[in-house]
Amino acid sequence: MSLFSRRRLSAIIFAALFFFLFLSFRSLNSRDLSSTYSYPATDGSQQIGTGDSGYWARYIPHYPPSSLRPLPRGKPSALPKVQTTFKTESPTDREVRLKRQAAVKDVFLRCWDSYRSKAWLSDELSPITGQKRGHFGGWGATLVDSLDTLWIMGLRREFEEAVTAAATISFKTTNLNEISVFETNIRYLGGFLSAYDLSGDRRLLQKAKEVGDMLYVAFDTPNRMPVTRWDIHGSARHQMQMADAHVLLAEIGSFSLEFIRLSLVTNDPKWFDAVQRITELLHDQQNSTQLPGMWPVIVNARNEKFGDHYDYTLGAMADSAYEYLPKTYALMGGLLPEYKEMYEVSMNTAIQHNIFRPLVPDSKDILISGTASVRGKDDEHHVRLRPEGQHLGCFTGGMLALGGKLVQNQTHVETGAKLTDGCVWAYKVSPLGIMPETFYTVPCESKEHCPWDENKWMDGVLEISGLGSNNANGNNGVTRDDVQAFIKKKNIPKGFTYVPDGRYILRPEAIESVFILYRITGRKDLLESAWDMFTAIEENTRTELASSALADVMVEKNPPKSDSMESFWFGETLKYFYLVFGETDALSLDEWVFNTEAHPLKRLLPA
Repeated sequence: MSLFSRRRLSAIIFAALFFFLFLSFRSLNSRDLSSTYSYPATDGSQQIGTGDSGYWARYIPHYPPSSLRPLPRGKPSALPKVQTTFKTESPTDREVRLKRQAAVKDVFLRCWDSYRSKAWLSDELSPITGQKRGHFGGWGATLVDSLDTLWIMGLRREFEEAVTAAATISFKTTNLNEISVFETNIRYLGGFLSAYDLSGDRRLLQKAKEVGDMLYVAFDTPNRMPVTRWDIHGSARHQMQMADAHVLLAEIGSFSLEFIRLSLVTNDPKWFDAVQRITELLHDQQNSTQLPGMWPVIVNARNEKFGDHYDYTLGAMADSAYEYLPKTYALMGGLLPEYKEMYEVSMNTAIQHNIFRPLVPDSKDILISGTASVRGKDDEHHVRLRPEGQHLGCFTGGMLALGGKLVQNQTHVETGAKLTDGCVWAYKVSPLGIMPETFYTVPCESKEHCPWDENKWMDGVLEISGLGSNNANGNNGVTRDDVQAFIKKKNIPKGFTYVPDGRYILRPEAIESVFILYRITGRKDLLESAWDMFTAIEENTRTELASSALADVMVEKNPPKSDSMESFWFGETLKYFYLVFGETDALSLDEWVFNTEAHPLKRLLPA
């Protein structure tokens, strides 16, 4: 062989060896997009990549973690029992309960059939016009959110059809310029994981991993904090990114259930590592915020400062960050004790500063969760309560009841029961039997004793209404008759002082807490309350096609509809109504934990 030929052969062998090593390196890193991404047009409505279902898994990060926190090892603990032992029900009670459950299922099927025929694989169906909507990436949010509900309701044929369709969803494309990482996590990742845990269908595990790989790219920042409103197209172009300086607490603090469960079922610690970085910051800064024990609604993910803002609430913008503390502790069978610690500390602060007893006509011993605002600096901090009840905040009753059972704190259980009763009360006193999105009330000076005072209530209406001075003698020309006329005009029930947002958007939080509290206590009155809530919702939201959100529930009849039906109607609201009337051993709270989108995930249990 000539020298030239030998050199050429050596060059070929060397090139082949180099190529093999290069491929091996890529396989080890498994996140290379350099040869697959394409540049999207400016409207953000096109495909953002090509290749197989492992598209996002091949992304090469700009800021890879130097090491990964390993999944916790050891045997999960036998945590305290959550569910009560139910007594044998009479044949009559059973018949009534099952008829009610069947009624819930009928509503689900009517809405599902309309979605299937008019908006299949779209995010939402507009329940009046029958149009399609794509607010959540255009990846079939209603379809994915409904998978576990279909399974739970025993709709196996519909479930198989939905899984087959869901398996075709491409997470390389979106019609949005950016996506909410939070919403994608709780709806899509949670939906796939739950349906997999229930059915064992590995197609669902594959889709969960695809979503998880996509979301993991949002964590590719210098400090590994996620970009919560994520430019997915920029990442497809391999652009560098960094976390935002103003991030909602709920949007950064609500990954633990889904990410840890995904790491468990795939035995890949990368998602656990990603969420633990956030957890460690929350844990380290919990007692150094302006309201020690809680975190504010806005945090700085870029600078990793989680305590500078002044509003603290268990409601909107913070909610699920607190909800996930006891639930993650339960999910991991006690192997992550920091979640228990953070839950106990935060709830003790919330009970002191956020949770209050409202002034109500029958002096009923109920509670509402409001917002605490901190003003002043250093030793001159002043905490002021904003007594605003939120439908979104109604999850707190279930959270405290569940958390109290898990950590054996009876005060938390009783507080959770009173918070749930507060939301049931808000449903009952509202004109249509449906609680509005938000309302204000008069906070009692004491949680132990609060007799009804009509004048004090009217003073509260006057103070917040803007009619004039809070004075019974009618300063600024305002009299008691003026206040009564205002109450009548606005249709304000006794106990409410003002309703800034009268919508009902098919929310699940109240029935969620009713379900959890029923499983914990066995209180039969909760079944009656659940039925009253369901019938009021069904009667007023029903359309020819499905069920619609309402623009105003503070009217006496014929509430205006807003032609909206979010996916959580299928994934949460109807699921909780179905379960509360179902068999009490179905999805036991001692074996399952529900994410904030009502997707049940298997708890780690001792062998």
